[in-house]
Amino acid sequence: MEQELAIVRALHVLGVVIWIGGVTFVTTVLLPGLASDYAPARRLQAFHRLEARFTWVARACVAVVGVTGFWMLRRLELWSRFSDPTAWQLHAMVGIWALFAVILFVAEPLVLHRRMAHSRDPARTFRRLTLMHWILLAASQVALFGAVAGAHGM
Repeated sequence: MEQELAIVRALHVLGVVIWIGGVTFVTTVLLPGLASDYAPARRLQAFHRLEARFTWVARACVAVVGVTGFWMLRRLELWSRFSDPTAWQLHAMVGIWALFAVILFVAEPLVLHRRMAHSRDPARTFRRLTLMHWILLAASQVALFGAVAGAHGM
């Protein structure tokens, strides 16, 4: 079981690193770069073209993180931790994961891409997109900090 658990944890962490690392890159590098290099009317189009290359990677990572996280909860019998308010990092991790799962698998393909493509004010839409990325990044970093600190006894 120890080796199996180590592999599952490693896959879980690798998935988180790639996924949240991608969110960090998009938020801190790609979006500001598009804002400075493209006219407001072209920013959304450029964003979708570039972001589409990472979408499937992010979806795969979120799926891996979900499967491995569930496996660890079940295998280590950690369900009771959800009733412990001091285990806030567990709630944060699951909440962030669920939010990104809904965004990546439901909202983006079914709603967000169409709404952005038909935006009447692309500059405003791009600003909102940027703000949402900053909020998601900040929430992800809090959950990540809590997960690592909690795993090490804090």
